[in-house]
Amino acid sequence: MFLKGERCLTQKCAFIRRGNPNAAKGKQRLSEYGVQLKEKQKAKKEYGLLEKQFKLTFEKAQKQTGKAGDNLLKLLETRLDNTVFRLGLASSRPQARQLVNHGHAYINGKKVSIPSYQVNVGEIITIKPGSKGSKMFTNIEDKIKKAQIPGWLNFDVKEMTAKVLHKPGIEDIRTDINTQVIVEYYSK
Repeated sequence: MFLKGERCLTQKCAFIRRGNPNAAKGKQRLSEYGVQLKEKQKAKKEYGLLEKQFKLTFEKAQKQTGKAGDNLLKLLETRLDNTVFRLGLASSRPQARQLVNHGHAYINGKKVSIPSYQVNVGEIITIKPGSKGSKMFTNIEDKIKKAQIPGWLNFDVKEMTAKVLHKPGIEDIRTDINTQVIVEYYSK
């Protein structure tokens, strides 16, 4: 039913004139703050962190020597859940976080169930011996072949162990996050 009468048979019809409300205005530009906030939110979502975790990680990165943005990315990359994801043991970061939470990850032979644990150079990451036969790890060779393991990690498929060779450099981190904008956001 068209209850607008004859007016909707012409160009003066509200349905025709209105169209897409955002199309009439054009795409609005974000303010500088909006761009900074959007970039921070993108980084939080990519690494699966809450606001408080992300802010504490940034504050830790700021206290280190060097660029705060680069340090932030290095800290985010060396989290245990992200490392498990980078090794190809999980198909996503949330799945890697769950693997760590449920105690499937061992570091130097000890169970670590804290996803935010920072892996260090020389540490050996293994899968819980009882978990290796589970459905999650049956076709692990195929998953590892598809995964692009970064140069700062070495993974032995037969033993199901990984070793942290060195701290990741900025060139080792594949991301499109503009860390300078995040630093500007937190410097206010």
